[in-house]
Amino acid sequence: MGIVRGTKIPKKVTNPKELTSMNKKGQALVEFVIILPIFLLLVLGVIDIGQILYNRTKLEGVITDVISMYEKGISISDIKEEVEPLELKMEEDGDYLLFHLVKEVDIITPGLNFILDDPYQIEVSRSIYNE
Repeated sequence: MGIVRGTKIPKKVTNPKELTSMNKKGQALVEFVIILPIFLLLVLGVIDIGQILYNRTKLEGVITDVISMYEKGISISDIKEEVEPLELKMEEDGDYLLFHLVKEVDIITPGLNFILDDPYQIEVSRSIYNE
């Protein structure tokens, strides 16, 4: 069996610095492979927490609009139609009316669903004086 034209014959490493350089590149690759899953979990966790906080802020604004519509005299059924994808509950508690809005958010981070429920429920409540 002969040598195929165009192939390089590996040279014998005589300089120890060349061997160290190759080991450092391999070590960096192994460290990257070890750190990558942890880094991805952190990034996905930050995205999930950000999504929860963003949706909670949006619900705060929606419930403010709901109370504003109620105070203007719009019927409860019309208000529920306006916020239809969300679950709106209204309770009377003596002289007060309690409004509850609930929204579910899907968790995308593996393992975070063991800490938080999946889907995670965001609930915002407000009470107003019933005149």
